[in-house]
Amino acid sequence: MTRFFMFGKYSHEALSGISASRTDKVIALIKQNGGELQSMYTLLGQFDLVIIVDFPSLEQVLKTSVALQKLTGISFSTSPVVEVAEFDELVCTDD
Repeated sequence: MTRFFMFGKYSHEALSGISASRTDKVIALIKQNGGELQSMYTLLGQFDLVIIVDFPSLEQVLKTSVALQKLTGISFSTSPVVEVAEFDELVCTDD
């Protein structure tokens, strides 16, 4: 499984639909598409929220990102992430 950060930006429509039941639908949709929710946070700044998920493939997270936008009106910018220790093992040659 690969970890992804899904950074979300609310549209006007998305703001009017905020509810606990919509959050439940988001979680269910992630699971239906083969993902595992790790956590969700609201943010201040450039993005309004971040959803941290694990997915088996890029295709599944892409499909989920589009489906979430259709469901919620929230646009997502999704990025795979690598832990720093793993990154160091992959790219450092000075050890």
